[in-house]
Amino acid sequence: MEEILRRFACGELSIDEACKELKVASIRQIKEFAKLDINRLHRTGIPEIILAEGKQSTEVADLAVTLATAKGFALLSRVREQDVEEIKKRVEEEKADVEIDYNGVARTILVTREGYIIEKRGKIGLIAAGTADVPVAEEARVVAEVCGCEVITAYDVGIAGIHRLAAPLEELVNANVAAIIVVAGMDGALPSVVASLVDVPVIGVPTSAGYGLGGKGIAALLSMLQSCSPGLAVVNIDNGVGAGAFAAKCVLHRK
Repeated sequence: MEEILRRFACGELSIDEACKELKVASIRQIKEFAKLDINRLHRTGIPEIILAEGKQSTEVADLAVTLATAKGFALLSRVREQDVEEIKKRVEEEKADVEIDYNGVARTILVTREGYIIEKRGKIGLIAAGTADVPVAEEARVVAEVCGCEVITAYDVGIAGIHRLAAPLEELVNANVAAIIVVAGMDGALPSVVASLVDVPVIGVPTSAGYGLGGKGIAALLSMLQSCSPGLAVVNIDNGVGAGAFAAKCVLHRK
């Protein structure tokens, strides 16, 4: 980018030519199956997050190593065990100077170029109602941390024992977090409770934990969407990635 801007300033490129080169420089073609948006972090504040689900493990490895080499890190969500092994194999074959951090609970892989440091921008809170909600909460945590957030967590503090919420919520308020992610299945009531008690945005994440007609997250999603507590935003069922990214945006735009 600096080289293109220098050439434009020197009159070597017209504005149209510079724009074309900048667009090309922001996309990295991976064989015949993908185009990586390598400058998304600088453009939006949120990096490209590679969804491993639905891709072959060889494709996942190609994307991970290429993005980490180009931008310093690559985050992958919804990974499988075979994806982890394929990435390790690819790193050894190419002698790539990267480290691999696999979170089996969150089903994420963070591939980081050695020496690369993610700059911290602010704090968010993360609450999970029950232990069945932890995998989605962990996915949100990993995403938020990659986006530069320090994440303060409190797990298993659902409304079935609402007294458990008091101490963690006080800690989050005193820590001056920019937003709070609340992950809950079953009736999905906890985000509404939290939103009624704090003065920062709350992101509700319904999970697919539940029984019968309300199972697979439908009851939790509808409950959160029908909340009468102002200041509650809701992402899709099990969408920890969306919640982590939205919380990071709250940090970026906090005054």
